[in-house]
Amino acid sequence: MAGSKHCFTLSLVLLISLSSIDMSSAAQHLLDTPAAPPPALTPPTIPSLPKATLPPLPSVPPLPKTTLPPLPSTPFPSQPTLPKAALPPLPTTPLPTLPTQPTLPPLPTLPKPSSPTVPKVTLPPLPATPLPTIPTRIPSIPTIPTMIPTIPTLPFLSPPPSN
Repeated sequence: MAGSKHCFTLSLVLLISLSSIDMSSAAQHLLDTPAAPPPALTPPTIPSLPKATLPPLPSVPPLPKTTLPPLPSTPFPSQPTLPKAALPPLPTTPLPTLPTQPTLPPLPTLPKPSSPTVPKVTLPPLPATPLPTIPTRIPSIPTIPTMIPTIPTLPFLSPPPSN
């Protein structure tokens, strides 16, 4: 259903666009004009740029040579020595003992639930049918006839005779 609706809409649009007078005359005008090749494009010419001349750089005057005063030969003052810190000895008091934890009573033992007894199922005996026997002799392969029958020629399928 949807396909036929789209097909109908497309054909209606095509009919309206081709029935327009402007479209028909434009198409006729395009058919009447000869196809002329497009004009060849020429690359634009790039004008040469003038050379820029820079003024010469001014010369830098030499800097005066300065002499540094000699370092003083006095030795650095030595750091004062700090007295050794002596720690007092640790007390030899024994550590307090932790209180004993109370013991928990033993868990009560629950009687084991007895599982229901499952009746013993016996299978019926298998029927005493004999197993199929496997043939010990391999059958011979039939021979293929070597004479191939010819296909009759049909006159309308064969080419005409040459003169």
